[in-house]
Amino acid sequence: MSTKPNNPDRRQELEHLFRQQRMAYLDDPMPSTESRIDLLQKLKKELLSYTDRLCDALDADYTGRSKEDTLLSDILPSIANIKYSCRKLRKWMRPERRSAGLLLAPAKISVHYQPLGVIGIVVPWNFPVMLSLGPLIGAIAAGNRAMIKLSEFTPQTNRVIIEMLARVFSPEQVACFEGEADLAAQFVSLQFDHLLFTGSTTIGRHVMKAAADNLTPVTLELGGKSPALLGPDVDIDNAVERLIFGKCLNAGQICVAPDYVLVQRNKVDDFVNSYQRFFADRYPRGVNSEDYTSVVNSRQYERLQNWLEDALNKGARVVPCLEGQHQDNSRQRLTTHLLLDTTDEMIVMQNEIFGPLLPIVPYDDIKDAMDYIRLRPRPLALYLFSYDKQLQQKMIDLTHSGGMCINDTVFHAAADDAPFGGIGPSGMGQYHGIEGFKTFSKAKTVLIQGRFTTSTFMHPPYGKWRQKLIFRMFIR
Repeated sequence: MSTKPNNPDRRQELEHLFRQQRMAYLDDPMPSTESRIDLLQKLKKELLSYTDRLCDALDADYTGRSKEDTLLSDILPSIANIKYSCRKLRKWMRPERRSAGLLLAPAKISVHYQPLGVIGIVVPWNFPVMLSLGPLIGAIAAGNRAMIKLSEFTPQTNRVIIEMLARVFSPEQVACFEGEADLAAQFVSLQFDHLLFTGSTTIGRHVMKAAADNLTPVTLELGGKSPALLGPDVDIDNAVERLIFGKCLNAGQICVAPDYVLVQRNKVDDFVNSYQRFFADRYPRGVNSEDYTSVVNSRQYERLQNWLEDALNKGARVVPCLEGQHQDNSRQRLTTHLLLDTTDEMIVMQNEIFGPLLPIVPYDDIKDAMDYIRLRPRPLALYLFSYDKQLQQKMIDLTHSGGMCINDTVFHAAADDAPFGGIGPSGMGQYHGIEGFKTFSKAKTVLIQGRFTTSTFMHPPYGKWRQKLIFRMFIR
């Protein structure tokens, strides 16, 4: 089920399993609805059985991860996804009737959804359960085989995932791999029928280049700087209470976490005070709170420290939540650090933060705030806190993002019946729900003619009467 090749023959091992899956797909190119649902139900049963072990493994990999963070962001969404897919799969698999139009009458047109074949899935470290199982559920629902590259930064979680999946799938159905950058490069260069990558924009560019050599279609789930805009009408406490969940879940290590906040200039102090108060209420012991999660490893922790130092050296003011309980270097823990007086020269304002740092950008006019967002790369998520219907509609119509929440954060990504995906530097393609089923399927148009067809009128030789008939019937 798992291979961890550390020798010159690692590519041969990858290609061997790929060929096995390809041949297995050719032997069974259109699995029945019942067989797909059966696999998904078995996966749900094992996921429930392995929940405690997965929570413990993630806690160990992070040197401290809240069990509730794992349940809310990894386990429950995966179970909901399976239940929803099983409930809808028969409908998704039915051929769709389409109109043939007068030109092709009385032909019948339908669209059939076929499995693509072998799907490649590259998993990041921040939600290794959901971001391996989520794409896998879509791939299995669509009737495919899958090869999964797990993150090298979550080794203990990987072992549990591998063991769990082996109880449901044979290696010809689902195969898992572990390894560092060199293995990842070899993995994404395989001739997959579709490749889904979740990770940084920088690595996403390399993945797309590798896939291009094989003309492999890709879905890239990246990130970017997702803004949160507090409208002039909104109550600060009401906005902070909802925003703080999205920023503190998994210590902000989420691709859709609020990356910076736009606040009216005369309300910045109110925002800071409110955020500190709500943080203290949610996590009364700061970095020692059981419900708070560590930064995943020393490499990421040092990156955040360096970015914080860069901001300080360039004139930013830093306000940590719960002074005195705001940092634990031994466990790689930071409470939210609010950053004031930031500039575009600071690294925190140039790159996706992916952690518990939160710049606050003041604005004077709501139009200026909207322009600030629109003039920057399109983010994966955008958050508006306002009950002004006109402002809500303007933000929907005039800004671009992968997804949007109004008066909440991150929960749009948990919607079973809605697509999830980025735009531009935050990604391309989408999955979840029927969009995931379609992403991992080929929509094939089928035309069926009967004994009589009008298409013979289009056959040569073309005389004047045929030209006139075609012109009158189909052009005018």
